[in-house]
Amino acid sequence: MSNATASMDPISPEAAVTGGEWFTSPPRHEEASDYPAWYRDLRAESWHQFLETPAPGKTDESWRFANLKQIQFENVRIADPVSDTEALVDDSRSRGLSLVAARFVFINNRLALRETPALPSGVVCLPISEAIVSHSDLVRSHFMQEENRLGSAKFSALHGSATLSGLFIHVPSGVTVEDPIEVSHWVGGDGSVIFPHALIIAESGASVSVVERHRSINSTDSTLTIGMADLAPENGGRVQYVCVQNLNDHSRQVQLNGTRVGRDAVARSCFVNLGGKWIRNESVSRLTGTGANSEMLSANLADGDQEFDQRTLQLHEAQHTNSDLLYKNALYDRSRTIFAGLIRVCPGAHHTDAYQKCRNLLGSEEAEANSMPGLEIDADQVKCSHGATSGQISEEEIFYLRARGIEPRRARQMISQGFLNEVVERLDGVELREAIEHRFEERFSILA
Repeated sequence: MSNATASMDPISPEAAVTGGEWFTSPPRHEEASDYPAWYRDLRAESWHQFLETPAPGKTDESWRFANLKQIQFENVRIADPVSDTEALVDDSRSRGLSLVAARFVFINNRLALRETPALPSGVVCLPISEAIVSHSDLVRSHFMQEENRLGSAKFSALHGSATLSGLFIHVPSGVTVEDPIEVSHWVGGDGSVIFPHALIIAESGASVSVVERHRSINSTDSTLTIGMADLAPENGGRVQYVCVQNLNDHSRQVQLNGTRVGRDAVARSCFVNLGGKWIRNESVSRLTGTGANSEMLSANLADGDQEFDQRTLQLHEAQHTNSDLLYKNALYDRSRTIFAGLIRVCPGAHHTDAYQKCRNLLGSEEAEANSMPGLEIDADQVKCSHGATSGQISEEEIFYLRARGIEPRRARQMISQGFLNEVVERLDGVELREAIEHRFEERFSILA
């Protein structure tokens, strides 16, 4: 941990008891009569769990260092439809990737664009609300199957009860989707809430890359996004999932991610946080098959009063599995980041290789980075390491760049961007890497 930890006023005990202060009825905007019985039952049970589950409190270890004021949601509501969507769709195209297998745009939880220019035969790529009906059994076998382990059970339950946006993607055995599938989620309207969900299945020998973007319709509305991703690379399958969050400075997001990696399968997840007032990201990767491989990445640029709170679990359940986590935060002004990560090697998961690194680069004296790496080993012949570092931008590096005619402000930005790009360089796809680097450049250009 770097810098002194600021004291936080806890959420009031009254607000931490029930869910009624958030919603008094399930947040839905569609008729549910066409949905299968299992999904209607899941929604009802999720709503019951939401009402019964206490909100996080100051004694919850999984919310240590978090500013619990940020989860005092008042006057929130399911997002209303937007009448004029053309400009947002055009923006999604112009700022998105040029080569995609499919492109979807959701605006305030509703589908606004569906394009599938290069989707291979046999690949299913549908709004998840449609797939629940048309591919009911397949969705049911993977949908929200992972228990919430990192503290946000209340948010997970609310998500399960709600009207969802987002995609269901199923890639059959042996099929490679050459170009990425891109989905954009826009949110606007003061107090609006949306519920994006990604369910991605890659069967044996299949491969797919998915890019998910989160944007605000305007710069002033205070909104809430409660998203979830279920990633399931099955035996020999490969999934890359990249989530780029660039909401306005008044918005909050909770993103819950569960990955189950089968035998000889590969999962890579990457979370890029640029905007938002408060972001909570929880990511669990379960390595359930021999030879499973998981890569967990995150690159975050925080400034102003932003708070990025990230919690992770690398859960090794089988022998000869590998996981590698690299999270990097560049902080400016009075921003805060929190990282709590655990590697857990279960009994019998011998010959595990597991690595975890969190690196924080502080661009101001007031920035605060809290890091809590952890390790639990119950197996033999394992290679595991974990650690976290925090440090100021090197004055020697700044001097070196100034000697070459680069002014100090720009020098600091270049150093920070190079620091974050180590994460981006691990991603598959030249255009994707360049697009993320460009988003960083845009964000740096407005830093004071």
